[in-house]
Amino acid sequence: MRELLIKNAYVIDPVQGIHGDVMDLSIRDGRIVDKVRGNAEIINAGGNLTLAGGVDSHTHVCGTKVNFGRYMSPEDMRAGRTPRRGKMYPTSGYTVPTTYGNSYRYSRMGYTTLLEGAMAPMEARHTHEEFSATPMQDMLANTLFDGNWNLYEAVADKDIPQAAAVISWTLRAVKGFGIKLTNPGGTEAWGFGDDLSGIDEEVPNWGITPREIITTSIEACEMLHLPHSVHLHCNNLGMPGNFKTTLQTLDIPRDMNPDRQTLYLTHLQFHSYGGTTWGSFKSEAPAITNVINNKPHIAFDMGQVMFGRTMTMTADGPMEFRLYTLHHNKWSNHDVELETGSGVIPVYYDRKSLVNSVMWAIGLELALLTKNPWQVMLTTDNPNGGPFVKYPEIIALLMSQKCREAELATVHKKTTERSSLGTIDRELNFEEIAVMTRAGQAKALGLLNHGKGHVSEGAEADIAIYPIKPDHIDPSIQYDDIISAFQQSLYTLKDGIIVTRDGEVVTGLPNRTLWVDVPEPDGIDISKSPRFVEKFTRFYSMELENYPVQNEYVKRGVALKGKCENYIQ
Repeated sequence: MRELLIKNAYVIDPVQGIHGDVMDLSIRDGRIVDKVRGNAEIINAGGNLTLAGGVDSHTHVCGTKVNFGRYMSPEDMRAGRTPRRGKMYPTSGYTVPTTYGNSYRYSRMGYTTLLEGAMAPMEARHTHEEFSATPMQDMLANTLFDGNWNLYEAVADKDIPQAAAVISWTLRAVKGFGIKLTNPGGTEAWGFGDDLSGIDEEVPNWGITPREIITTSIEACEMLHLPHSVHLHCNNLGMPGNFKTTLQTLDIPRDMNPDRQTLYLTHLQFHSYGGTTWGSFKSEAPAITNVINNKPHIAFDMGQVMFGRTMTMTADGPMEFRLYTLHHNKWSNHDVELETGSGVIPVYYDRKSLVNSVMWAIGLELALLTKNPWQVMLTTDNPNGGPFVKYPEIIALLMSQKCREAELATVHKKTTERSSLGTIDRELNFEEIAVMTRAGQAKALGLLNHGKGHVSEGAEADIAIYPIKPDHIDPSIQYDDIISAFQQSLYTLKDGIIVTRDGEVVTGLPNRTLWVDVPEPDGIDISKSPRFVEKFTRFYSMELENYPVQNEYVKRGVALKGKCENYIQ
């Protein structure tokens, strides 16, 4: 038995209602237990902040679009270089690091579980190959269905069981975790040189609307009892006035699940824009949060913009083209046959730009104006709003009004006229930060019962100890100390093993890939449907029997079993 005892830990665990108790944590064979024997290895946490391992419920670190970003930006790959040292492989890259660079930097910050936000089913093999080279975090992949022709047919037929069958077969085939919809219908329209600006416009050639795609996907998701809800990138991203589309989308779901949200909106900052042109661009975060505060069955991640250079990458192909027309920078456009597409373009968020400054303010507004921290996930939509290494700065901005005031003094002077950030005096506490960076994200992904996001007995021993004593610091004033503490943990433990100590990787620990194995509805074998088979015969460049990802690509896979129940209207 492998045993370890963490003594004198200042524990905050919102799941258990532990609000800062100094206590011991006993670990045996990678799990939290009641007690260990007398000869266990001991870590003295010294009263420092101790949290469950961090969970990122929306990031882009693996897969083909990430690699597009890497080879589009050789100048970026010259940044962030570290030599091989001890157990650490050499790394490079800042906005789009190598897989080991991502893994080491997340581990240094105390993160142990990552959800890749968008995996094209046809390109899943490459995503899983990169998962295996991201060693210190358990990995999950949301699977793109926004342009899936088989799903579209079920939507057109108003056939929920058929849609559930398509989703369950695809998730099993590609070892995916959940349903991702990116600009539903819009990327399909982009294949014909078009886009959809509203949820009630028809998808070209299909006679269905984004509203119908979203509604059908939500009901199929709940029919399959998937751990995570539908994960939605709304239509009309990044356009002045798009908050109206977002408000319409917020009205779609009803509360269908007692354990988690029914709809997860990703990078909500990019969908909370007012005005009619870039000249009149302003924040509509108050209007968005007024609705969310009355809809507990909706959760979102911030998509916080941070100043500096980064790389944008998304399955929203038309949106990336619009960015290209603004920046005239390098641009990549990609189509994935009958499934989805993508775009990649480098950008620079300039604090002297009014638009960029208001975008920065909106993410913070959303987090601070949403009353329930369990509905808010701290993210940058890495790397779209900025690299994930900026998370400690975001934490400081959320915990300190003075920090926000100091930053507001450096951005475009009209930012306070176009947003409400300067009037918000709320300062989050350590417990709220623990919710937004681990407990809430684990709940949103449906992973609390699988031992993520908390340190209860039986939970996975994924733990981060930070060099800060909450009783001896005032975050509202000492915000620089907050940034330093969350930039580099004292210890990061994965499965009860010390993987990072004082920022140094001390052991290379194999990770796991979590995916969902859920049966199709009774009486439906989608792989034998004539229409389904025809897609591969006529349109795909890959044969049906070659489509599923072989087990060799997911050697450390963990299948979370699901169930499919009869659909009830």
